Order: sequence, then C-alpha cells, then structure tokens
Amino acid sequence: MNYYLYARKSQESEDRQIQSIDDQISNLKRLADDLGINVIKVFTESKSAKKPNDRPIFNKMIEAIESGKADGILCWQINRLSRNPVDSARIQWLLQEGIIKSIQTIDKEYKPEDNVLMFSVESGMANQFILDLRKNTLRGLKGKVEKGGYISKAPVGYLNDKVNKTIIKDPERFNIIREAWNLMLNEKHNVPKILSIINKKYHFKTPVSKRSGNKPLAMSSLYRIFSNKFYTGTITYQGKEYVGIHEPMITIDEFNKIQEILGYRNKPKPQKHNFAFTGIIKCGHCGCSITAETKNKHIVSTNKTAHYTYYRCTRRKKDSHCHEKPIRIEDLEKQITNELKKYTIPSGFTKLALEVLAENHKNETKITDKLYSNLKKKYKSLELQSDNLTKLRLKDLLTDEEFMHERTKLKNEIAEIKQKLSQNQDRAINWNDIMEEAFDFVATAEKSFINGDIKTKRNIFSTLGQSYTLTNGELKIKPMEWLVPISNHQKKIEKQMERLEPSFYPVNKRKNRDFSPILSLWGA
Repeated sequence: MNYYLYARKSQESEDRQIQSIDDQISNLKRLADDLGINVIKVFTESKSAKKPNDRPIFNKMIEAIESGKADGILCWQINRLSRNPVDSARIQWLLQEGIIKSIQTIDKEYKPEDNVLMFSVESGMANQFILDLRKNTLRGLKGKVEKGGYISKAPVGYLNDKVNKTIIKDPERFNIIREAWNLMLNEKHNVPKILSIINKKYHFKTPVSKRSGNKPLAMSSLYRIFSNKFYTGTITYQGKEYVGIHEPMITIDEFNKIQEILGYRNKPKPQKHNFAFTGIIKCGHCGCSITAETKNKHIVSTNKTAHYTYYRCTRRKKDSHCHEKPIRIEDLEKQITNELKKYTIPSGFTKLALEVLAENHKNETKITDKLYSNLKKKYKSLELQSDNLTKLRLKDLLTDEEFMHERTKLKNEIAEIKQKLSQNQDRAINWNDIMEEAFDFVATAEKSFINGDIKTKRNIFSTLGQSYTLTNGELKIKPMEWLVPISNHQKKIEKQMERLEPSFYPVNKRKNRDFSPILSLWGA
C-alpha cells in the first residue's frame, strides 16, 4: 500500500508538548522503514485542528486519498489528523468504507475491520481536550480580569508590561492623550480639530510594532479613545465591568460628560434578539446564511401585540436572485423534532449498552496493559544500556564520537518509549464520559430539544449534523456519521430491544451475548 505522511503542529498552546514537524517526520520515516511502509508523499501543516474545514493541506490530502492516489496515512497520533467532531467523522467514515485502508500512528494501526468504537473514543478524547483547554483558558482570563488585570493590547497612552503582565503608563504618549481629553472637556474644539492639534502641535506617533506604528493618530482611533471606559480605570469583560489596577487617565464624571458632548447618551441602543439556529443553516438556492427576525403585529380584537419569528435567507451575495421564502420558527422546530426522532433510542437501554461496551473495553484494556508492561521492560533495558555506555566511555573503551553517536541514539529511543508509556496511560481516561455523553444524546435529545431553552436547542441542533440547508421551506440535514447507523437500523433495534426485556439480566455474559446484535447494527 502507498501511504501519505502527515505532520502537523499548531502554534497554539494545545500543542505545547507535541514534537516539532521535523521531529515528527524523522521519527515517522524511521517507523516506515521498520514496518516496510511505502511513503509516497509528505504533507506538513502549521495549523490548529480544532475548527473543521480550516486546514487546506489536510483537505488536499484527504481529497487525494478519496480519488485513489494513496491507501493509508502515517501520522504521529490520531489527534494530528483531527481535534473536532466533523473532521473525525469524515476520517472514520473513509476508514470504515475502506477508502482509507490503514492509519498508522507511532504506536498503533487502525484498519477498516477494527472496532470503530475505539477510534470514536480516541477522536472524541482529542476533541474533548480542545473543549477543556478552551474552558481553562476562559477561566484564567476571567480570573485575571476579576483581579483587575487587562487581557488585551493596551489602549493608546498605555503599554503592556510583558515582564510583570500588567498595564503601565506610556511615558511618551500618556500626557498627550490626557491633553486630548482636556481639549474635549473644554468644548472649544471638535474631534477633527483636536486630532490636528495632537498630530501637528505635539507630533504624536503611534507605538511601533512588528506590522505597523510610527504614524499619526487616526480619526477613528481618537473616537475609540473618547468612547473607551478603560481610561477611567474600568475594565469591561463579557458585558461586565471590573475595577482595573492600572492608573486612570480621567474620572468617571469626565468620561460621562464627554459622552454627552459626543451625543452617545442620546442614541437609542439597538435591541438584541437571541435566535437558536442562526449562523448554522445555509440557503439551498444561493448558499447565503439563514438569519432570523422577529415581527410584531397588533391584534385589534384583543388590543395586544403578537410576536412572530421567521427564518429567512440573508441574500448577501450581490448577484443573488434568491426567492427562498421565510419559514416560521414553529415549522422549523417541528422539522428538527422529526429529524431527532430518527436517532432516538429508549433511555432505559443506555445503562445496559454502557455495561456491554465497558466489558468489551475491558478486554482491550488487558491487551493495552500487556503492551504497557513490555514497554516498561524495554525502557529499563535502555536505561541500563545508557549506564553501561557511560562506564565504557569512562574506561576509554569508546571514542568521544562513538560515545556521542550511541548516546544520541539511546536518548531518542528512550524518549520514544516515554511517550508511548504516557500515551498508553492516558488512552482510556475519558472513555466512560464520552460514551455516556453519546448515549445520553440519542436517548434524550428529542425531549430536551422540545422542553429546552434557546441555548439547549442550539447545542442539540449543532450536534445533530455536518451541514444544514433550507430549500423551499424544507430543512435538509446531513447527519453526523456516528448517527447514520441508528437511523438506518432503528426499527430493527427497537424490535431487538423489546425482545431483550433488559430489567432481568443478572449475568454479564448473557447481557453481552444478547445485546451484541444491537451493537453490531450500530457498527460498534
């Protein structure tokens, strides 16, 4: 078989512990030689994999495999291929269909005939890592803001102290910007005149950065300064205000007065509406996004105002002559509910399914434990070789060149074994949680959608499919690959479940035997 070698490293914190692209390539080529793998092309990419369809090199490689130019993929770990459910589902489907005949990582091979459940678990763990990373990052940012810290680039007149991670006064520009506030407070000059004074009289230049700087202050920048509450010592984060630890440039009263001078206080704030499905659905006619709007109608007979929500095409494209008609939210949600029915299983069987899958997982764990034991033995053997090598050098039985060559070789082998040991330890950490989430979704999604709030409806809807289009008022959803077997075999599954009577199962072996036909229908 012909393989593509794929090496990826993100510049973000998610990949802080991952080897560089060059290291990945050199180690994978050594693995290819050991296993007799024929690598016909190397693909490299410095891109995060947390967003779907965001890696052009990866997409190019997958398209080449789909066209039959290669049979397999050689990569460092599965998370090099994907950290999001959309790309993971695509890879899993190609593997399951035999289009990808093999995925070889540094410690494991995935084949079409293998248990797809384990592939789903490991892909899910990579995706969960990104979700946890995002939560931890947001938690850290919020904690810093609550303590008065600032998490963005300092506004004009201030500088970021990279050593102490604080905001300090810009000695060259702080007093000049303060003078701009004074000129505005005196009400003798308008904004364009103040800008002219700042740039010409005080020779103001913006701070120099890698891409820009050393330029006069722009009109838009001055307007942003006059509307930024940061200068009062206040930090705004996620709609809330916190007391900053940086030195204020003006008082709250001065800021409020300038807002009145500029007329901001008298401008009506636009009313915001939250809609569950905007930004997800595309128009089937022109490809534009589907947006939503609420219309009000006064009912004369009751003297009340009725509110109606419609979803419609944005028609953003200039050459668009789209005639897609709006659809009421009630009709759209009814279609979504009908779609969810296709993937719903009785909630009473979730526990039974998890027990059987856990039993299967336990058997695979025994194999993993044996591999872990062998790796530890090899690790100890390599350490002993390293000690013996040092002793030989001390006795002058080896030259410096021979010693360094053998020592580097042993260090690389030890590093590889260490990584494999770590991978084997971490492999099953989140297995149970991921499985429970999957079964909870298919058991409760329909009911939760009907009774849920806007956020719940959006989460369930976005989890349901890979793509969504609205054509002639009909919502078409391309489901996630892992949901397809449930839809295809739902009636068979229901009949099999009715026969099992799950409340009378004291023996695990019988559970496993009788429940296995259902799992096989799901591709588990």
